[in-house]
Amino acid sequence: MAVYNDREAFIPYRRSDLIDLCISDGQLSVDQQGTFREFCNILSAYYHFQFHSYLETIKYNFEPFNPDSITKVVHQPDPMELQQMEEKLVVAVIEVLERANYIPLSQESLQRAFKVKSLIDLKTDIDFNEFEQLVCYYRGDDIQTIKTKRWFWHKEIQLDILKQIFVLLRFKDATYFEDKNVDIKTLKFIPGKAYIYYYQNVPKPDLEFLFPNIKASMTWKDRLLLVVPAIGAAIPLLLKIAPQILLIIGAIAFLTLGQPLDIAALRADEESVKDLAPLLLAILSLLIALGGFTFQQYTKYQSKKIKFQKEVTDTLFFRNIASNISALSTLIDFAEEEETKEILLVYYHLLTSDRPLTPQELDDHIEKWMDEKLGTKIDFDIQGPLNNLAKIRGDFTQADHLVKDQPLLSFDNQHRCRLLPLNQAKQVIDYVWDNAFLFSHGN
Repeated sequence: MAVYNDREAFIPYRRSDLIDLCISDGQLSVDQQGTFREFCNILSAYYHFQFHSYLETIKYNFEPFNPDSITKVVHQPDPMELQQMEEKLVVAVIEVLERANYIPLSQESLQRAFKVKSLIDLKTDIDFNEFEQLVCYYRGDDIQTIKTKRWFWHKEIQLDILKQIFVLLRFKDATYFEDKNVDIKTLKFIPGKAYIYYYQNVPKPDLEFLFPNIKASMTWKDRLLLVVPAIGAAIPLLLKIAPQILLIIGAIAFLTLGQPLDIAALRADEESVKDLAPLLLAILSLLIALGGFTFQQYTKYQSKKIKFQKEVTDTLFFRNIASNISALSTLIDFAEEEETKEILLVYYHLLTSDRPLTPQELDDHIEKWMDEKLGTKIDFDIQGPLNNLAKIRGDFTQADHLVKDQPLLSFDNQHRCRLLPLNQAKQVIDYVWDNAFLFSHGN
């Protein structure tokens, strides 16, 4: 069984398409084709039921941390209960993510990605100390070539794109932020609550924009583009209002020292000070000029800030799949689909093999088949579907007598996979489905 560092276990095809591909593969007889499709339908229904129980567990434990909750609380969990619910939530979410063939992104990996220059030209900072809990997983990693415009020319660059990314984070309680003298009302999130995000096609350099506590500011280049023209505009303005400034300085000096200064440019005597009209006009002209200049530079800064915010908003809006409760439901759907695809592929290839296969041989066989049929190279996760098939047990009828509690998959003394024939397997999965509620209580 080969191990590939450059492949993922994710199967990028719909379950229905894989079922059709197996049936059209030419390895099943006409009678087997109908039975195989029925087996697949019942198996899919069973796993839909199983993953629904996961969803209910996750939703129940997420509720106290849900920032979008609209239901009233009958019993407010105490701190110990909240801690236990958070632990159950994280454990269940990570288990579902791994069953859906997602790959973890550690905090160290995120920080390395943050150091790469983003497509959005912003200086950003994220304080990981504000998180009480952080779970980040992705699925699908691809290199894409895109065109960007820098100044007056276009440039092609290669970007590492994450096809899907799941983020669960919980912020620390309000006391943490109050101790740091942070005004809670200014935060874009609710302390103590958990936020879940599902995004697609996110460039690795843009990962920091997925976090709600991101602090963005202009780069040194943008500051120069704002400051240099401001200085250029300020010089002629200062030359223009220099007489008014000199008159005001002279008047202040006269009032302070009691006698006019000898410097001609600052001349202000008793008569000129008593005549307040020129002095007030000079002050008013100065204030208008400086106020207009300041407002103009502030407007330019705000325009730049709005442009940055629009770029970030556009980036997130068109890549968002779901958030919070809807993100959890979407994750469950993906995991259910992925796990069912794995089981069906394992069952089909064992069913159509002309000899018993070891897990290693079966793993290589499925990877080769995916490459030949679909041109897709994957690193198939063989152990998960084998364990799932071995756990599914039930009764079937053979030669008019009942055979009880048989697994769909077992192993011989040479650790080769032994599969129930298709008709018997269909009876077993039908038995499991008919007794789903009793079966779940038995576990």
